[in-house]
Formats: sequence, C-alpha cells, structure tokens
Amino acid sequence: MDSRIRRVREADVDTVVELVHELAEYEKAPHECHLTAEQLHTALFGENPALYGHVAEVEGRVVGFALWFLNFSTWRGVHGIYLEDLYVRPEMRGTGLGKALLATLAKECVDRGYARLEWWVLNWNPAVGFYKSLGAEAMDEWTVYRLTDEPLAALASEVSGAA
Repeated sequence: MDSRIRRVREADVDTVVELVHELAEYEKAPHECHLTAEQLHTALFGENPALYGHVAEVEGRVVGFALWFLNFSTWRGVHGIYLEDLYVRPEMRGTGLGKALLATLAKECVDRGYARLEWWVLNWNPAVGFYKSLGAEAMDEWTVYRLTDEPLAALASEVSGAA
C-alpha cells in the first residue's frame, strides 16, 4: 500500500472540506457546493457513519482525498464502492496520488468481496483518459437522473402523511 494514502481522520475534516470546495470550483459549480465541516464530520464520524474516506498526504500535508460509500448490486448480489469524489490538488497531479487513491479503493473492494468500484466523471474532465488507461469502462448506455429541491419535495408530498 502506498504510504502516502491513509484513512481520513477527524483532524482532516476542515482540509477535506476545503478540497471539496476546490473540486466544485474545478468542476465549474462552486455555487452548488454547500458542504460544511460539521456536515462532513457527522457523515464520517457520527453515530452511524455511512461515508468513508481516504486522504493523500505528502510531507504532513493533505493534498488529495477520496470520499466513498457502499452501494449494492442486485445483479451481483454483493456490495460495491461508489466513489463520490476524488480530488488531488493541481500541483500534486501526475505524482501517482490519484492512482494510489483508486488502488486503495480497489483493494477495499477485493479484500471485502465487493464486486464494483464506480464513479461519475464529467465528460470534459481530462482524467477520462487516465481512468480508461486503468481499464475503467464508461457506462455510456446509462443516463443519470436526479431529483433535488422543489421536484424532490413535490414527489415526497405525494406520500400519505408527508409534510
């Protein structure tokens, strides 16, 4: 295992939140990122954490992260890992940290008997070529759908007793 990669610690939360906001800026959507340190701390270290993470650390400084959670494949009958975010600071790209973070998650999958490691990537992201070089396959025949804000609330209100 790459010694630069380790599990996220409580002391890393503020830095990871900062990196998440950097990622949102990189993805041209800073106005959509509202993550706070309190939210991330609860998700990672609360009573029932459902989010997990690893960081890339160089010379005592966190310069990248991967945040992930479990999904489940009904076709395979086992869990997998869904990588929510992977980010390495621009000045540290090309040093193998992104690959090391992905390799760490791949090892989590293999060690736990999980069937898949999945993530989304913007079509314009230059990392697409890197992901393909690892053997990752684009799931082009699938379309992602999302409900948020008013449409989410409107649908939820159709359930009897919903507020």
